[in-house]
Amino acid sequence: MRIQDIIHVDKEIQNGQAVFVGTRVPVDTLFDHLEAGISLDEFLEDFPPVTREQAIALLEIAHKMLTSQKADQLYATLA
Repeated sequence: MRIQDIIHVDKEIQNGQAVFVGTRVPVDTLFDHLEAGISLDEFLEDFPPVTREQAIALLEIAHKMLTSQKADQLYATLA
């Protein structure tokens, strides 16, 4: 799944926050839930417009970004 199939940014939707495509659910809501110890299944129950495929694909992309050999470039950009 491509990032364009997962995340959408539009200044007219949630003030330009990244949301899951086809929803108004901010992407950071998934990470907030997981950080709070809430399971992926419960997140999906709370936000039914988000598909399991979208959530898992986002987590896989985040994992690849943060563990790639070029992660140091990402970290430097974010610093």
